[in-house]
Amino acid sequence: MYICKKEKILNIFKYNLMVDILTDATFEEKVLKSDKLAVVDFSAVWCGPCRMVSPIIHELATEYEGRIVVGEVNVDENPQVTAQFKVRNIPTVLFIKGGEVVDKQVGAVPKASYKALVEKNL
Repeated sequence: MYICKKEKILNIFKYNLMVDILTDATFEEKVLKSDKLAVVDFSAVWCGPCRMVSPIIHELATEYEGRIVVGEVNVDENPQVTAQFKVRNIPTVLFIKGGEVVDKQVGAVPKASYKALVEKNL
């Protein structure tokens, strides 16, 4: 029983490590300069639909480990990058490659929709 709990804790820990918490200060280095597709979730803690999207983004980080960069931006705490990408509604998920937005999804949609955008832009 103890081993199962320990494995579950380790899986949750790994799951959370795969998604970068992005800030105004780290966004350029971690996303814009990346040689991989970056999937960036712009959200806020008070946003209900954002809480539905976040687990999906974490699942994609696990499924595409090593192939994409995944991050979350709290729009309330990071106004510069939020304004730079003209994020006006949340949740907004941007797909960025080579420093440019190649796709975006505004609003909560099923996992298959996000996965299709990842596949399209890999």
